[in-house]
Amino acid sequence: MQLAAEYSDVGELRRLAELGYPDAVDQLIETAAETGNMDELRRLAEAGNTTAAEQLAELTDE
Repeated sequence: MQLAAEYSDVGELRRLAELGYPDAVDQLIETAAETGNMDELRRLAEAGNTTAAEQLAELTDE
C-alpha cells in the first residue's frame, strides 16, 4: 500500500480499499483530495464515506 500511496496510484488504492483495507480508503481519500480528483471523492462519498464527503465539500467551497 505504501508504494501505491507514494506513486498516487489511485487504481491500486481503490483495489485495496475494495478489499476492505481501511488504511487504503484513508490514503485514497487523501490522494484524491491532494490531486483534485473530484470524481473519486464523489464516488466514495456516494458509497457512504463521510470523510470523502467532507473533503469534497471542502474542495468545492474553495
